[in-house]
Amino acid sequence: MKRNYIILAAVLLIALISISLFLTVNMLSKQTSTTTRTTNRQFYVGVEFAYADQFGELKALVDKVKDYTNLFVIGSVGISFNRTALDESADYINQSGLSFIVLFTSYPMYNNTGGWSNNYSIFDWMKDAQQKYGNKFLGIYRFDEPGGNQLDGGQFQLIDKTNTAGGYAEVAQSYVGNLSSILKYYRDKGGSPQIFTSDYGLYWFDYASSYNTVFAEFVGKQSRFVGNQSKQQIIALDRGAAESFNKDWGIIVTWKYNQPPYLESGDELYSDLAQAYCTGAKYAVVFSYPNITASAYGTLTDAHFAALQKFWYDIHNNTAAFVPSKAEVAYVIPKDFGFGFRSTSDTIWGLFPADNFTYTQKIWDDINLLLAKYYNNLNIIYDDPQVIGSTLNQYTKVYYWNQTIT
Repeated sequence: MKRNYIILAAVLLIALISISLFLTVNMLSKQTSTTTRTTNRQFYVGVEFAYADQFGELKALVDKVKDYTNLFVIGSVGISFNRTALDESADYINQSGLSFIVLFTSYPMYNNTGGWSNNYSIFDWMKDAQQKYGNKFLGIYRFDEPGGNQLDGGQFQLIDKTNTAGGYAEVAQSYVGNLSSILKYYRDKGGSPQIFTSDYGLYWFDYASSYNTVFAEFVGKQSRFVGNQSKQQIIALDRGAAESFNKDWGIIVTWKYNQPPYLESGDELYSDLAQAYCTGAKYAVVFSYPNITASAYGTLTDAHFAALQKFWYDIHNNTAAFVPSKAEVAYVIPKDFGFGFRSTSDTIWGLFPADNFTYTQKIWDDINLLLAKYYNNLNIIYDDPQVIGSTLNQYTKVYYWNQTIT
């Protein structure tokens, strides 16, 4: 009898040990999986060097930030117009261990001896760069703020009032068609590099035009425009578009003031970077205008560099401080509705007044209500089944513009 008890006890002990080992391994497996997802996340944070044309200025900024960033945007046509300066800059950025993006303007300006450049083919340069720098050359930046230009009737507005007879649908089709043609030419001729831009509106239609990534502009209080658009709304629009088109998205911190100090504070910058990181952005860029102040780094101050350095440290050593805010809820707005979303009086496509659309006020109120309720967990997407049909199931809740929302 005693022997039977001993055997039974032994069996139970072995079972208990087996279960304990299983649970321990399973927990470790989950922890490892979570750690891998955190540490292996591809995220780029860096600065854009704009409105300056001296390699020495660019080199100084690279040296300043190379230890706590991994991305540098050459946003200066003064550099890109000069093939020697561009090669020198790209070489130095690459040698410093940073990935980079290059801004190019209209291609005839580079191969026309009567233009501004020293006459070279930017398409040949793109192909050479992909071979020379590999994946450190992320791609090109082309056509700054296409949506913003459209909304505000800018110099490079793609569609004017001659294309409004067919209403929103015709304008949307023309905008996407025209912009797609421009990007396709650069992509085909340059050997299919990624193409980036920054914008403050119409993100959906930028992605529909085949941009790989749109940097949504975080502009403090939107000082350049009339409006009160929140950063949560900007994220909902840009991230909603990017995820619908299976693309990447990011943010760029630009002007807050039209006079010194120009940019937001260091604390505000850290907060913006953290918000972008938590909400799933792949890129976070800070705008630098080197020649606008007496400082060697222009609009970027010691407080901004300190914020970048702290953020870099934290995303590599203090990841628990960043709580992910995944888009769990979607608000679906009408197809082709090119509204600016900066105020209820904003234009539609820069061509139609806001009150031309019966539901403009309702959509505005709905979005503010949903943002208050879901904060960073909301995406705003367009009612285009061909695009969103395969992504709607990722949301736990979907609201439509033509339903009552409380």
